[in-house]
Amino acid sequence: MTGNEDERIVDRRAASRMNDDAEPGADATPSPDELLAAEREKAESYYRNWQRSAADFANYKKRTEQEKSKSAEFVNAALVINLLPVYDDLERAVATVDAHLAGLNWVQGIIAIQRKFLQMLEALGVSEIAAGGEEFNPNLHEAVGKQPGDDGKVLHVVQKGYQIGDRVVRPAMVIVGEAGAS
Repeated sequence: MTGNEDERIVDRRAASRMNDDAEPGADATPSPDELLAAEREKAESYYRNWQRSAADFANYKKRTEQEKSKSAEFVNAALVINLLPVYDDLERAVATVDAHLAGLNWVQGIIAIQRKFLQMLEALGVSEIAAGGEEFNPNLHEAVGKQPGDDGKVLHVVQKGYQIGDRVVRPAMVIVGEAGAS
């Protein structure tokens, strides 16, 4: 025998002794079923994380849309607050036109402008707050005076109030009836 064969035998014996000392199954590779189960568990974890992220993103989109909508409402409200005094002036001008001037072209032009102005306000979602003869509501009306009359009823509107949807832009300034007021 050559020296190489002896080495090979020694190597085989050493290798067999090392395998005898090791615990059975400690060095074994995982079975395909175990690998598959581990990969399925990872996949389920990734899927759950993806679902959570997708739900978070959907909530984020909803929240930003709501914020945009509210922002637009506030901008509209600010615009309307600044336009209402102009509309009030137009309304007063039309209401105080003498009968002999009513047929003149420039008066008809002012009336047409007032109508267009009202249509523009309605397009912005602005509506007038009902006040005359209504029960006084501090959320919609601002009492500027009292007069004898039906207790808690709006007797006279001093200045019209407006709202956009449910949000009051300007409360109606009213005179409220009070039993026994003098």
